[in-house]
Amino acid sequence: MAEEPKEKKPRLRWGIAHIYSSRNNTLIYITDLSGAHTFAWASSGVVAKVDREKKTPYAAMLAAARVAEMAKAKGINAIHIKVRAPGGHGQKTPGIGASAAIRALARAGLIIGRIEDVTPLPHDTTRKPGGRRGRRV
Repeated sequence: MAEEPKEKKPRLRWGIAHIYSSRNNTLIYITDLSGAHTFAWASSGVVAKVDREKKTPYAAMLAAARVAEMAKAKGINAIHIKVRAPGGHGQKTPGIGASAAIRALARAGLIIGRIEDVTPLPHDTTRKPGGRRGRRV
C-alpha cells in the first residue's frame, strides 16, 4: 500500500511592512524582522504622475502593489505591518492611504500577521510651534 503524500506547507519568510501615511504622501517599505535590511520600498509620490495625486488612496494602493511584487521576488511571503502617522506635534491619525495600502498588500498574496500602530506620541514635550496666539494666516 502506498501512502498518500502529505501536503507541504509553504515555508513562511517573514518581513515587516512599515507604512508611513501623512496627509500628503504614503511611504511603504518592507524590511527583515530586525528592520536593518530593506527589501523593497516605494511611495505614492513615485507612482503618481501628478503631484496632486500623491495623497490619494489609489496612489498608495499602486505603491503597495509595487512593493509587494518586489518583496515576493526576494522571497518574502508573510509580513507584519507597522502603521505610522506623523505624530509628535503633527496629526496622530494615519492618512487616507494607509488602509488602501494594507488592503493592497493583502490582495497581492502576502500573508498578514500583526497590524500595529507605531505613531510617536508626545508625553509632555517641547512647545508646539506657532506661539501663544497660534499660526496667523
